[in-house]
Amino acid sequence: MSLARILCRLNGYLQPISKARAPLVSGFIRTQNEVRRWQHTAPQSTSCHWQLQEDCLELSYGGLVMHFAYVWLRDHCQSASCFNSKTNQRNLDTANVELNIRPANTRVDDENIFLTWPDGHVTRYNLNWLAQNSYEVQKQSAMQPHIIWNSDIYTSAKVPSANWDMFMSCDDELKKFLGGFLLYGIAFVEGVPPTIEATETLTQRVSLIRETMYGKMWNLISDFSRGDTAYTKLALDRHTDTSYFQEPCGIQVFHCLRHEGTGGRTLLVDGFYSADKVLQKTPENFDLLARVPIKHEYIENASDHRNHMIGIGPVLNVYPWNNEVYMIRYNNYDRAVINTIPHDIVKRWYVAHRELTTELRKPENELWVKLKPGKVLFVDNWRVMHGRESFTGLRQLCGCYLTRDDVMNTARSLGLQA
Repeated sequence: MSLARILCRLNGYLQPISKARAPLVSGFIRTQNEVRRWQHTAPQSTSCHWQLQEDCLELSYGGLVMHFAYVWLRDHCQSASCFNSKTNQRNLDTANVELNIRPANTRVDDENIFLTWPDGHVTRYNLNWLAQNSYEVQKQSAMQPHIIWNSDIYTSAKVPSANWDMFMSCDDELKKFLGGFLLYGIAFVEGVPPTIEATETLTQRVSLIRETMYGKMWNLISDFSRGDTAYTKLALDRHTDTSYFQEPCGIQVFHCLRHEGTGGRTLLVDGFYSADKVLQKTPENFDLLARVPIKHEYIENASDHRNHMIGIGPVLNVYPWNNEVYMIRYNNYDRAVINTIPHDIVKRWYVAHRELTTELRKPENELWVKLKPGKVLFVDNWRVMHGRESFTGLRQLCGCYLTRDDVMNTARSLGLQA
């Protein structure tokens, strides 16, 4: 990534905001106009000034003031003896680096900084690379930019669905699909043959399927064949799936193969949008939901299935260096006994949880979709909550979970930021 792109990231959509909001907004883009502004903002001057401090190198470059610990600079040396450029792996044994090391000599040219260490070894850093990897840039940058949405925002965006034939044969169509999925947390493919086999083939174009106790491809009919409310005809409130896994499933796929009845629309709610509202209104509630771990639990004691799963983690999972939300664990059906919170914090947690729930349940935040044969829905289960209205008649859904790491791997291999 060039310095121009880094500065575009900082200056294009990170407008001056309150201290409380700054971290999370780095991960969220609110409108398509902000995306365009981010892409076209001109970079600042790339003049360079540096100073050796007692424990770090202070570098002013491109309008940014950055600090690099000397031991960090030695450890990240990219020379042939320290780093294998073919495997992109470190050769240097970090345990052998002197913790109080300082460069014996330093010089800078237009594009690089050169550090000579006490043993004579020379480290060269490209200034753009240093800026990209500085803490000062990372704490203001999103690991994965998002466009947060309510129903009107998503509907107005008119995000196109992918076409089955093009999706299966064209990498550009796959890239466009994943680009939209990363931004919004949901995406559709239309024209898919209404079979379990075709749905499985479709998902394998994106990622490996994550097999769980529900199997590889699940076939859901409202016969209560499993100990889960999903196997009924009842309405389901918004929730994330597998909150009772220590690592909840990353992506969920839904395909309605047939429905001979009424009702059954799918509900989708952007959890990141609601989390951002909580942060804007009550930062202390956001912090509590991001800091306090709670348990979710799944117990199944059917004749053919015996499972007991427990997952522990906060409702909001954030990166500590920039406070960017990367996962929401929200499921009131599967939340276990709250015994991980001291009594003097419990009520505060309930207040914070209530505020988030209130945001999630606002009608303007609800996107209702009628799934039909041939229309496959991909949902980011770490971000977008799903639910359904009650229904009548026979309704058959198939689907699966995808391994998140492999979805992100596919996206990055196509040149997307993920």
